[in-house]
Amino acid sequence: MAKYYLTTAIDYSNGDPHVGHALEKVGADCIARYHRLRGDDVHFLMGMDEHSQSVVQAAAVAGVTPLAWVDRMSARFAEFWRRLNCSHDDWIRTTEPRHARAVTALLERIQRLHPGEVFAAEYEGLYCTGCEEFKQDAQVVDGHCIEHPTLELVPMKERNYFFRLSVYRDRLLQLITAGELAVDPEIRRNEVLRLLEGGLEDISISRVRQPWGIPFPGDSQQTVYVWFDALINYLSATGFPDASYQRLWPADLHVIGKGITRFHCLVWPAMLLAADVALPRRVWAHGYVQWGGAKLSKTAGTAVSLEGAIERYGPDPLRYFLLREIGFESDGNFTWERFDARYTADLADTFGNFVSRTLSMVTRYRNGTVPKDPRGFATPLEDRARAAMDAYARAMDALALHEGAAHWMALAADGNRYVEETAPWKLAKAGSDAELDSVLANLVRTVGRLAVLASPFIPDKAAVVWRLLGGEGWEQVRFRDVLSPDFSGRTLPKAPILFPKPQAQPAAS
Repeated sequence: MAKYYLTTAIDYSNGDPHVGHALEKVGADCIARYHRLRGDDVHFLMGMDEHSQSVVQAAAVAGVTPLAWVDRMSARFAEFWRRLNCSHDDWIRTTEPRHARAVTALLERIQRLHPGEVFAAEYEGLYCTGCEEFKQDAQVVDGHCIEHPTLELVPMKERNYFFRLSVYRDRLLQLITAGELAVDPEIRRNEVLRLLEGGLEDISISRVRQPWGIPFPGDSQQTVYVWFDALINYLSATGFPDASYQRLWPADLHVIGKGITRFHCLVWPAMLLAADVALPRRVWAHGYVQWGGAKLSKTAGTAVSLEGAIERYGPDPLRYFLLREIGFESDGNFTWERFDARYTADLADTFGNFVSRTLSMVTRYRNGTVPKDPRGFATPLEDRARAAMDAYARAMDALALHEGAAHWMALAADGNRYVEETAPWKLAKAGSDAELDSVLANLVRTVGRLAVLASPFIPDKAAVVWRLLGGEGWEQVRFRDVLSPDFSGRTLPKAPILFPKPQAQPAAS
């Protein structure tokens, strides 16, 4: 069983999660669930970034301590991800002792192995409170940060500790070009390579007299800079610096938003190289969820709330819409009209309809008992199903989640076409029992396969469908189990309506 260690970016604790956060979390969860289907030993990490200055500011506005604030926000985020059926194995918070221990250990290791690469110097520049970083000229447009155009950049000058990032430029260029550190999708890899080709600057890794944070080793007047601190969470969760950390490390995949590729593809690998720790194998930087062409964000406000998006049809439909319509590579627009259309056309009229009509015909024509196929599944639907499963696996292996969802839904559409082509009602009327048994057995087999293919996207409804077929041990079901499934002899219940047709829906969140 292959180890697969998967992480998401940890979220700032300065405000409620939004639909953009949800895309990343359900996308990573979809990948984790798919790898479990493959039989991999998955360890899926999510968590919270709790040491930023924005946390101190948000806590002050709320009239509570920073610790009380992050406790509240951690519970809030965790509850949203629970509602969206995220199946993470660990929840890391940067205020935990295990994290502080790992941050201190990594810094001390860098200083011991490469003492000249952490040094004290004065820094002056424009600081973005939204990004929690000093901005370089290329990151500023019209005097504002490109990620947070509604915020004013703050001039700052202080004496900090620096990390000599510049010396790792050639090594990082070599690693990424050779694919030893995979950066995907291609558009993000090209952006990172352009940054490297332009050269790297040394970076500040501490702040002066900020009590909300991890003390800098050897200097009680300094606090570890939030980004240097936060990146180490991926190691903290493995038990670093204990030797057992190598059971999980290196990470097989970091899932992040495209706005933080510089940290994850340049700063983080350089930190690990300096500490003589293995690099993550792959970084995937997804695009943004947009509303009317603008990125959804906490600082700019959102036109659609995550609460409203979940409540519209439930968690599974939102998961499906984000991964099928928005996708996991480029930016995509969220609109209520497209959400409604996907829900109705795909989930209700295609997948839900196919499951319902299949079970209903087994009830009507065979008293609810699935017949054996006297033809041994030598049918056009079997050929279509196997082709769809192969295409689905290729797409999911490539993290093309929207394509994987499309292949699953295409097989459901093939099932509906097969019903029309074979017309079971005519076979029943004509007394063609053997042919009818073959058709029904193939339809039920396809429903079982669809439940498994659907499970990374809509885990709740997929489990319902599997159990309708009399399937047991849902958590242990693997992709190989539906290569040649046989549901014959099982008694099926009346099919529920999986995705009720929507009534008139409000346009506002």
